[in-house]
Amino acid sequence: MPTECIPELFEFPRVEHRAVVADFNGGRITSDAGALLLGQTNRALNLTHRLAGCFTDARSPTLVEHAVETLLLQRITGIALGYEDLCDHDTLRHDPVLAVLAGKLEAKRKARAPLAGKSTLNRVEHGAARPTRYHKIAANAGAIEALFVDLFLDAHQRAPSRIILDLDATDDPLHGNQEGRFFHGYYDCYCYLPLYIFCGHHLLAATLRRSNIDAAAGAKEEIARVIERIRARWPKTRILLRADSGFCREEIMAWCEANRVDYVFGLARNERLQNEIASDMEVARAMAERTGNPARRFRDFRWSTRNSWSRERRVIAKAEWTNGEANPRFIVTSLRKSEVKARWLYERVYCARGEMENRIKECQLDLFADRTSAATMRANQLRLWLASFAYVLMHGLRRIGLADTRFARATCGTIRTALLKIGAQVTLSVRRVRVAMASAFPWRAEFAAAHRQLRTASL
Repeated sequence: MPTECIPELFEFPRVEHRAVVADFNGGRITSDAGALLLGQTNRALNLTHRLAGCFTDARSPTLVEHAVETLLLQRITGIALGYEDLCDHDTLRHDPVLAVLAGKLEAKRKARAPLAGKSTLNRVEHGAARPTRYHKIAANAGAIEALFVDLFLDAHQRAPSRIILDLDATDDPLHGNQEGRFFHGYYDCYCYLPLYIFCGHHLLAATLRRSNIDAAAGAKEEIARVIERIRARWPKTRILLRADSGFCREEIMAWCEANRVDYVFGLARNERLQNEIASDMEVARAMAERTGNPARRFRDFRWSTRNSWSRERRVIAKAEWTNGEANPRFIVTSLRKSEVKARWLYERVYCARGEMENRIKECQLDLFADRTSAATMRANQLRLWLASFAYVLMHGLRRIGLADTRFARATCGTIRTALLKIGAQVTLSVRRVRVAMASAFPWRAEFAAAHRQLRTASL
């Protein structure tokens, strides 16, 4: 079988009597010139510098080619740019724009790339809890968890009067024999069950968990940790916890009531609850059959389970008849009737939690938070955190740089495609590095606006 070689020159159909040829000899050219905006966002947030402070580096300083901060910047920026695999960095380590972001245009040793390859980055992700003979770089899990909350707090100039924290669990499918691998009947696959906490678009926690547990397992401890750190900075801010029925547990509700935290949780329907609103459902059915449109009524009442709850609580029921059948829904809340009416609480407050699912999709689909293919849960947790910091970086770009542009509410994937994937030629001289971007780039105004806002925020 003949050896396949990459030709030096690629020929294409002629255009206006001119030959069309292409090759890979362009020199310092990048397809990711928009990453300069990510670098400016990183400076505004001081993200990778603060994250590097969560690591212990026991390597000999005289032998270190790539500092921990450079490694983290390279990996997080790579994820934001769409490079999900470590093996991508064997080529990316030569990228001139990533070298600019890292502040390292040339390697310390001759005949080496400015940035790290997959093997060096792999050692960071597989580090132990403390430095060992074979793992010189170690990550402090507690410090990393705290940094997510601190970045959220730092994003506000003053303490808000109230905030809503959203909790949710999702599946992270596994395709190997990773540590902690279990089959989950609901998702019908082997997976992890990570827990996320968001406040609006801000990511506050991403905790990897085995899937052979209840969705709410460990949630109280995560909530307590996050809220304690928030209240240390914002003692007067009122906090509302919001989640679906998977988190409607006595342990969590009792903790909220004892710690001045409001909550609104979905409540799984049962026969007793449905009997409670039987008359309302009949009225809704009659209205729907008369008008030919879905009908709904709301009921506000005190209710308790027979055994699992320690007290009666306020329950709001939606008695809805739609598509020729009943569609009852229930929520439980600590908010009083005098504060918020039943319909508003259900439709405008509780149902808004669905927006959090879009944020999780951004993390998993756009930023590869589900690429947990390492053998150990510790390494996979660190991978989840790195993808989560890529989300924080992208949201920082969206929040600071793109606030007044058409991309203010765009997804991370859209921002990447529109503003980061820009072809450019990079030239180095004694005095400057020039990144000459494509003249036909369609979003020049938005790029300029983001650059202006980020430079102001970095000062």
